[in-house]
Amino acid sequence: MKKTLLTACTAALVAGATTTAFAAANPFSDVPEGHWAYDAVSQLAADGVIDGYGDTTFQGNKNITRYEMAQMVARAMAKKDVSAADKATLDKLAAEFADELNNLGVRVANLEKHADKVKWGGVFEYTYTSTRHDTQSSQTKDKKNVDEYVFRLEPVAEVNDHWNVHVRIDANGNFNDDTAGTADLKRVWAEGQYGKLNMKFGKLPNAVNLISITDDPFSGAAISYGDKWKVTAEAGRIDDSQFGDMSRDKNGFTGTADAFAGNDDTASYQALMVSHASGKFAGDAAYQHLSDTFNQAALPVAYYNNQLDRKDYKADIWSLKGTYRFDKNDFLKVEYAKNTKAGNEDTSYSFEYDYKGAAAEHPGSWGMYLAYRNLGQYASPWGTYGDGVDNGQKGIEGGVSWTVFRNIQFFAKYFNGKDRVANKDAQKLFARFDVFF
Repeated sequence: MKKTLLTACTAALVAGATTTAFAAANPFSDVPEGHWAYDAVSQLAADGVIDGYGDTTFQGNKNITRYEMAQMVARAMAKKDVSAADKATLDKLAAEFADELNNLGVRVANLEKHADKVKWGGVFEYTYTSTRHDTQSSQTKDKKNVDEYVFRLEPVAEVNDHWNVHVRIDANGNFNDDTAGTADLKRVWAEGQYGKLNMKFGKLPNAVNLISITDDPFSGAAISYGDKWKVTAEAGRIDDSQFGDMSRDKNGFTGTADAFAGNDDTASYQALMVSHASGKFAGDAAYQHLSDTFNQAALPVAYYNNQLDRKDYKADIWSLKGTYRFDKNDFLKVEYAKNTKAGNEDTSYSFEYDYKGAAAEHPGSWGMYLAYRNLGQYASPWGTYGDGVDNGQKGIEGGVSWTVFRNIQFFAKYFNGKDRVANKDAQKLFARFDVFF
């Protein structure tokens, strides 16, 4: 086909016309407005998908060749945050210019890989939490309501064909008293991918077992290798200042809240996990080791003796997790963790049934779950279930998720159970709106 297309300059101006004359112009010299390509380019220009020659212009005083149009389509195809409708339009254009795209060869692959060096994403979330605990008298309840929000940025910067840098920045605020916290750099790490080998180093998220210490990041390095079978190893330092009460040991010592927190409030951390995913089943087995120096000043003099080693605290947490998907809507998840260095509160387990699920890109999608969790304080000190069942609690938890609009989701969950040590009733209502971008 020899016909040429007039530059898409006017297509861009059709979308957001600066003058009436341009707004009415046909973007193609020899294609009528009824032709599908006219509407396709006009819509993609309106959505900001078609970029022109790379300098934000379409050079409206010259005709555009099919080869040049193929380059524009290639750049547009490299964009990741494209709606399903625009993706379908691009696929149609790609079919029309298939020969030209194939002739571009490596250049197309390079455009797809390097079109955008930095990808920006994040979320604004509003959270409401209401907790109830029985007091010692059992006549009244300790009540607490919290309204808070988080604005999170998570850019990813491309370094080269194998390496990227990931960043997470959080800014928190409280609606109750109209206070706003400062923005914090929560995580930053470099990640390299070479076939089945993945490497990370920096302040990075923990990938080992959901029920244990996954939710808190650590400073160090991680390496994993495999596909269906995968081995992951992690090592570094982790902040333990908020878990000072982990000072119990098998000898029955129950120290004060600061006994586990050393002078630098950090613990040495190492972990190893073997995971497998095939068909309807996925699971892993993991081991995590933590050690920290006791704050001797926080210990009562009565505990200084030769029978107990008070120089270090050590935690050895062994865990298993398995997920089985019965069909596209139903799956069951079972988890277990045990800290062999703890004398009590040393075991955690969870049973969870899930039905469907809400996908951010699919408005109207929804899901629900029902779970029973029993979380020992020292078997899962950094667990991810704190939105419902807290560590040191046990009981029934249920929740729903719903995608209200595209990239806007609602979550709600309710927990009813007991505090394990005090054996007092406890409830929690949790609700959250997430707006992804």
